[in-house]
Amino acid sequence: MIQISNLTKQYEDGLGNRRAVVDNVTFTVQPGETLVLAGTSGCGKTTTLKMLNRLIEPTSGTVLIDGKDVRQADAPTLRRSIGYVMQEAGLFPHYTVAQNIGAVPRLLYWESDRIEQRTRELLDLLRLPADLLTRYPADLSGGQRQRIGLARALAVKPPVVLMDEPFGALDPYTRRHVRRELFGISELQETTVVLVTHDIQEALELGDRVALMDAGRIVQIGPPDELVNQPANDFVRDFFA
Repeated sequence: MIQISNLTKQYEDGLGNRRAVVDNVTFTVQPGETLVLAGTSGCGKTTTLKMLNRLIEPTSGTVLIDGKDVRQADAPTLRRSIGYVMQEAGLFPHYTVAQNIGAVPRLLYWESDRIEQRTRELLDLLRLPADLLTRYPADLSGGQRQRIGLARALAVKPPVVLMDEPFGALDPYTRRHVRRELFGISELQETTVVLVTHDIQEALELGDRVALMDAGRIVQIGPPDELVNQPANDFVRDFFA
């Protein structure tokens, strides 16, 4: 389980004033749940996500994963234990597909046979042909790159996967097809996922719950149909209208 308490991130402007881009955010994510952080650009959803694996350090507040404070962990070690998928997949361009998928297992000193077995297992899971293994990201379609990005995030079977606008670079048709396919696989359904998106349909389709943010705060959090049918205020009503 993920427990976020009073999470805040402030930045200082050139005049010495401090501004909170994430302001006293609190929520929990249950094991196996997909929580979507939604909202307009600049609302703080991506900053919130990146504080979960310390890509951004919080100003105050706590993040507990399975009861352990992430700020007490070594940051690189923490990130290797949490899957991370970003827009454009974020693949290493000079690595082959096989090398990209095996990047974290190699850092964790997995045996080469184990890495190869897990890589092929993920290709089968994501319905990708084995001949992609020797190709480079530039040779792949957008949908293939996104699938490889997910394979890399799932390589060591992390209990938590963070996704930052993972389908944002895809055209609308490919986006719908890929997200339905990826979130249909059993391994991802059993993983705790926090997903950032500004796409309303994506939030409603993928989230077990949706946390709608505005100006650094959570305005309403709950099941998708609750936000649509029982909006807490005009902002929530207008966002889903």
